[in-house]
Amino acid sequence: MPSQGINVVPRQELLSYKEMYRLIRVLTELGIKKVRLTGGEPFVRKDFIAFLEMLSYNDLLDEINITTNGALISKYISKLEKLEKVKKVNLSIDSLVKDKFSKITRRDVFSKVYNAFEILEKSSLDLKLNVVVQSGFNTDEIVDFVRLTKDKNIVVRFIEEMPFNGKGQRDIRENWTFKKILNEIKTEFDVCEVYSGKSSTSRNYTINNHLGSVGIIPAFTRTICNDCNRIRITSTGTFKNCLFDDGVFNLRDFIRKGASNEDLKELFLRLVKQKPENGFIAEANRKDGMASESMSTIGG
Repeated sequence: MPSQGINVVPRQELLSYKEMYRLIRVLTELGIKKVRLTGGEPFVRKDFIAFLEMLSYNDLLDEINITTNGALISKYISKLEKLEKVKKVNLSIDSLVKDKFSKITRRDVFSKVYNAFEILEKSSLDLKLNVVVQSGFNTDEIVDFVRLTKDKNIVVRFIEEMPFNGKGQRDIRENWTFKKILNEIKTEFDVCEVYSGKSSTSRNYTINNHLGSVGIIPAFTRTICNDCNRIRITSTGTFKNCLFDDGVFNLRDFIRKGASNEDLKELFLRLVKQKPENGFIAEANRKDGMASESMSTIGG
């Protein structure tokens, strides 16, 4: 979240749950099997659990996964476990040190987030920790995060820092690339790379005698673009073929003007064919220059 905050979007500009369900249903009829609902904290939206229950009735959907910053999820975890299609939760946590966490997030909620981590780790849900590696802030904690995988069945994923922290982003003095992060891990651990699967966003590693594992997401160097099969729809209905593009179509306006499901299918097929070869091309094609908006407006 930018230090100056962001403009609150009027409710009528947001996709309604009914509109979101319809878009997802159409996409599943075209072959989509997994959907991820992201934050910040998606549980900040009223009746989010009811929406998850609604989505669960989509017989063509195999998995409903969630990304959360951990601020509000704790009291809903038992309900999530009862939803058969909710399989995985990604928890964003960039520091294990309370003061440092507060400095990074500008929120004094570390105890809530760590409590959410402990409850999720003991739950039946698959848990991944998402750690954005930030020069000058948390690079000294990389091995501390890896130590968590010794006795916990979790995946810790380190993410290269991207330029999505709003206008006037802070200077990045040291570029913590995929290779640099991996070398830092290797200062204390012997890692073994494992096959990550087609269209995986991360390079994944196991460590001998560790219950959990480690992944690194080369989000900025973008060496994972070649077989990317993901699309993104923002809360206001903007369709993005790539995280680095500036949006290729507004679905909200399209459906509110009366588009049929067949119209949507034709549109999706046309848009996906325009998916750029990689994130560098997507960024170069932006109308407003280099990527600089806040991830909080894109959806984490």
